[in-house]
Amino acid sequence: MSIDHRLRFLLDELRLVRTARGVTQDDLARMINWSPSTVAMVETGARKPPPGFWALVDKALQTGGTFERLATELGTPQWKIEWGSAEAGAAVLRSYQPLVVPGLLQTEAYARAVLGDAGLLRREDVARHLAERMRRQEILTRDNPPQLFAVLDEGVLRRPVGGPTVMREQLHALVKAAEEPHIWVHVVPLSVGAYPGLNGPFVVALDPGGRATGYLDNQIQGDVVDDAEEVATIQLVWEAVRGQALPQQQSTDLILKVAETWT
Repeated sequence: MSIDHRLRFLLDELRLVRTARGVTQDDLARMINWSPSTVAMVETGARKPPPGFWALVDKALQTGGTFERLATELGTPQWKIEWGSAEAGAAVLRSYQPLVVPGLLQTEAYARAVLGDAGLLRREDVARHLAERMRRQEILTRDNPPQLFAVLDEGVLRRPVGGPTVMREQLHALVKAAEEPHIWVHVVPLSVGAYPGLNGPFVVALDPGGRATGYLDNQIQGDVVDDAEEVATIQLVWEAVRGQALPQQQSTDLILKVAETWT
């Protein structure tokens, strides 16, 4: 049968994530209680994924609903499929944000304000994007979560997204998240002035084998970067940004101090 290139990519990502987790086709078949031949035929493209297949795969591989979501939205641009797979399969995530709290650490109220008040989404689409963002956060609570290193500009803490109550709850949520052993939250203080991170937000995902994929965001679409030289450049920017950020405890103290101003 002829396979759409987006479905082919999704099937390839299934194989990559499965392999990275040390799960064979037979193992996956047992985990989802399906026959090994069915799993093999789906993964090779010999048959279409049966109903319920992606939900079972997400549960078995603990991908936070990523495959089911992407399979449902195969009309989604290729970059979104690519980054969704990279994020779900990451062992380490390095995130920098000069404008808003990273999506993986946003409260529901803060995320709703970001999505709704930006004016780029129709009202009926906000709920769908909000649910998608909340599902993505499940990778941080799975049994084997990625290590998340998040660096924020201090301006993020002071931008009134959603109003004082939303901001206060969001900042306290950042502090609570940073208490988890696999999450680090650092802040670049305003006193630093100009530094490389002001050129724009980015995320670097490292898979269990150490392969890096970069993600750059803009007003139109995301840009997934896997060229070795370009990824190396993003990594250099990350090191520069991380070097300007406060240590974890000092960052936490600053976040709590700013949270007190949101009354």
